[in-house]
Amino acid sequence: MAVATAPDGDGYASGTSWGAILAGAAAAAALSFILLILGVGLGLSSVSPYQYNATPLGSASVGWIAFTQLAAAGVGGYMAGRLRVKWAAIHGDEVYFRDTAHGLLTWAVATLVTVAVLAGGARAVFSGAIDSGAAVATAAATAVAPAAGRANTYFADMLLRSPDGEVASESQRNEINRILLTDLASGKINGGDRAYLAQLIAKRTGMAQADAEQRVDLIYAQASQAAADAKAKATAAAEQARVAAAHSALWMFVALLLGAFIAAISAIAGGRHRDHARVII
Repeated sequence: MAVATAPDGDGYASGTSWGAILAGAAAAAALSFILLILGVGLGLSSVSPYQYNATPLGSASVGWIAFTQLAAAGVGGYMAGRLRVKWAAIHGDEVYFRDTAHGLLTWAVATLVTVAVLAGGARAVFSGAIDSGAAVATAAATAVAPAAGRANTYFADMLLRSPDGEVASESQRNEINRILLTDLASGKINGGDRAYLAQLIAKRTGMAQADAEQRVDLIYAQASQAAADAKAKATAAAEQARVAAAHSALWMFVALLLGAFIAAISAIAGGRHRDHARVII
């Protein structure tokens, strides 16, 4: 079977116009980066489809990410199709395939470039937002420990509460805090700790040893319930964050997939314009 080739050797030349692909990818990456910055500035989106983020995406964020992908991938794919060399001796179906491949390659290169930029140089652009977020996280973490300490101090004050209203010393409260924290971590109150705390209460309040032990049991039960509630809230918050991260990842996947499709379609349109093709319906 004879194989027909063009005099210019088009049948043996590479079907990939890397110059056009790189040009389209550069345009797509730059436009995507600019639109992401604009989205942050407008407050529409503080997340990127190129980075993992546990923040739940609202409708405005989803719409902005989709628009970013449509615009960037469309421009990049069209440029790649329009700037590629003309394949004069290639069958129309092959031209169609090559244009589609050029669009996908443009999208892939642009995505990789944007990921690299966001992982490196783009951090300087978002440094203000990142530093603010870090400051908020630090403040929140700093506030958690005192909050836990105040809760344990509250139970210590309940144990040492006396009829005359005398305030317990700081050393006594710290000692009881350490005992409560240790017993709460173990899941039950130690017999020696129970007797020791009852002695402290009896000595401070004049209560009988049996009544002091009942107070210890009651306060320890309340502290255990508070610890269980805090653990349940933390577990619920972690589950909400996991679900939000999963939903965000799915939307980002859809946005990236949409960008790949639009890049391929735009490359076909650009290639047809390059070849002066006309579609007759």
